[in-house]
Parts: sequence; structure tokens; C-alpha cells
Amino acid sequence: MKQSFVLGFTLIELLVTVTMIGIVLTIGVPAFKDTIRNNLLTANINEFIATLNFARSESVKRGVSVTIRKASSSSSVGWEGGWEVFTDSNENGTKDVDTDQVIRVHEPLKTNLSLRGSNINFVNRITYKPSGVSNTFGSFALCDTSVKGKPTTRSARLITVSILGRVSLTADVDKDGILKKSDGSNFADCTSP
Repeated sequence: MKQSFVLGFTLIELLVTVTMIGIVLTIGVPAFKDTIRNNLLTANINEFIATLNFARSESVKRGVSVTIRKASSSSSVGWEGGWEVFTDSNENGTKDVDTDQVIRVHEPLKTNLSLRGSNINFVNRITYKPSGVSNTFGSFALCDTSVKGKPTTRSARLITVSILGRVSLTADVDKDGILKKSDGSNFADCTSP
């Protein structure tokens, strides 16, 4: 006599599998969102740091001041609206059609990101002189605006530009999740780093 076998899953096996998938997704999706946010912030701040370093090296190489200026002249739009790098022969921070040359243009950043500069000179521009020094010192903050509350290492990046023009990414030195400014104070606001 021949026996026949039925292939398939029992209802209990199916319920256990669906429950396990639900648990894995519940744990994994939030962690994956944090990873995506972290990668987005890191990629965008690295692009801006590369632009600052590029402008500094171009000013030294060309022997003329080079300015990075935010693309929008509106005070309500920060650096997240894009920026342009150009030679600035008279160091006035304005691109003069007759004498200045556009070197590079950067498109706007992704939605939910804000990039703001500190002090009056970093609000709209930063200029590197032919010696490689910057016109002033201060900070730039890149923040994920979809995250509510004070900026932390999970939702923001902070870079500092020294008076010598050197750019550095601020680290969380005491591992408390709060970024520190170059003076040691806590970075607490994305609108004015």
C-alpha cells in the first residue's frame, strides 16, 4: 500500500513565523531609520567640509580670495538652499560679473535638512584669502529638522572653522550625546550655532 504525504504548513507554524517576522521588524525598522539619518547627515556635512577645503585650496592655488556664498539671498533660507564658490578679487563677498569667476555650484540639500552659519559673516558667506586664512571664525550646523528637541549626535553635525581657515568636525568628546562648540559650551540650537 502506498502512503501519500501532504506538504504544507500547519496553522501554528504559520502564526509563529508571522509573529517572529513582526518582532524582527519592530526592532529593526527604527534602527534602520537611525542608520539612514546618520548616513544622510554624514554625507551632507562631508560635502560641505569638502567645499570649504576646496575653496581654501583654490584661494592658495590661484593667489586670489575665494568666497563660498549661500545661493539664496533670502534670510529665511539658509545654506541648505545650495551654495556657490567663486573667486572674489575685491573680497566683498559679492560675485562681480566682470572680475570674478564661478568655480563650483552646489545644489540644495535634501528636504528636512537645515544648514546654518554662526556670526554675521557666516550667515551668508565665508571668504578664504590667498594665504588660506578665513575672513572670520565660527561654526556651521547641519540639522535634521524632522527630529524634535535639542540637537544631538543623532540629529545634527557641527563643524568649526578657525581663523586660520582650518575646518574640523566637532565630536562628542564626553560621549553624552550632546555636541560641543569650540569654546566647550553645549550646542543647543540649530538656528544659530
